[in-house]
Amino acid sequence: MTKGYAWPEPRKPVKGQQQKVVAKVLLAKYDAGASIRALAAESGRSYGYVHRTLTEAGAVLRTNGGKRRTAR
Repeated sequence: MTKGYAWPEPRKPVKGQQQKVVAKVLLAKYDAGASIRALAAESGRSYGYVHRTLTEAGAVLRTNGGKRRTAR
């Protein structure tokens, strides 16, 4: 589904069914390991748009900096 996806034109509103498709594609790529910044660059959308769309789609967002060490 995500291979060869044609992103909507940047700086144009994404509405309705198209928004649902974009959210599914972003969620699939994020779950596969892509960062929010990488998805923003690839899709031509802002970091905030991608973050909000992932959150609304139900993604469990990763912390930045990777796994934290436990207390000594």
